[in-house]
Amino acid sequence: MRIAVTGSIATDHLMNFPGRFADQLVADQLHTVSLSFLVDRLDVRRGGVAANIAFGMGQLGTGPILVGAAGSDFDEYRAWLDRHGVDTESVRISETLHTARFVCTTDADHNQIGSFYTGAMSEARLIELKTVADRVGGLDLVSIGADDPEAMLRHTEECRTRNIPFAADFSQQIARMEGEEIRILLDGATYLFSNEYEKGLIESKTGWSDAEILSRVGHRVTTLGAKGVRIERVGEEPIEVGCPEEERKAEPTGVGDAFRAGFMSGLAWGVSLERAAQVGCMLATLVIETVGTQEYQLRRGHFLERFTKAYGDAAAAEVRVHLG
Repeated sequence: MRIAVTGSIATDHLMNFPGRFADQLVADQLHTVSLSFLVDRLDVRRGGVAANIAFGMGQLGTGPILVGAAGSDFDEYRAWLDRHGVDTESVRISETLHTARFVCTTDADHNQIGSFYTGAMSEARLIELKTVADRVGGLDLVSIGADDPEAMLRHTEECRTRNIPFAADFSQQIARMEGEEIRILLDGATYLFSNEYEKGLIESKTGWSDAEILSRVGHRVTTLGAKGVRIERVGEEPIEVGCPEEERKAEPTGVGDAFRAGFMSGLAWGVSLERAAQVGCMLATLVIETVGTQEYQLRRGHFLERFTKAYGDAAAAEVRVHLG
């Protein structure tokens, strides 16, 4: 199964504030917020939703095709992804702009405040999926993640025109999108990904109810934080999968991307939706235990041991045959 992962490619600058954001906010002065947080740690890491997802899929051996735009400073990042099983030949390199950058501060309660500089990502709108499909011999699924909004719209319309199944995954871009754009991007999606908060925001902005949205997509996949994930389909009972027990909670950035990587790897393997969600939750747990979105190590024995503990011997037996 050939899966193209579109979306942002970025460098993450991750900082930790030892206090609580909530303690610094004055209720009647929120309209004039002016705050500076003295942080006690800075980690510079590789990131971007598409690159994070592709890295996770590469770790699981499913050979994802990364589709996005980066700057001339991408060479070292490309080499890293190539070494970890990602096809980077469809990444567009800008002649004038730097690779996008995400700057994020996390407080003691794991709340986050972040900013994103688009940089070369603005050129993702120039990428045609047909060129990608022709190079690899066709596409079975395109994940359309947070990216330049024009690129997201173009990729969605091209998938519809060329009858390529696609997954709608707006994540960080929901905040800047209007209802009509969101309606266009989700209508006809094979999978709609969001977290619980984004789920409500999608419904609020589109004016569509949960049932109306579900009628327009094949599967609605909602991550529930520490509670796991829920998968809904019209006329079917929801599938709910919990998360494995965490060994520690280091940093939450990239957890959602890791879930998507595991879930789509499960789709590529041809396992059930429940099993795919379990793989996603296991990979997400590895990420939350690590600082950085691509710094975790997927060791086959360790992965299977923890997967078995969380989901049982039968589930692990199904997954074992697909892990390299």
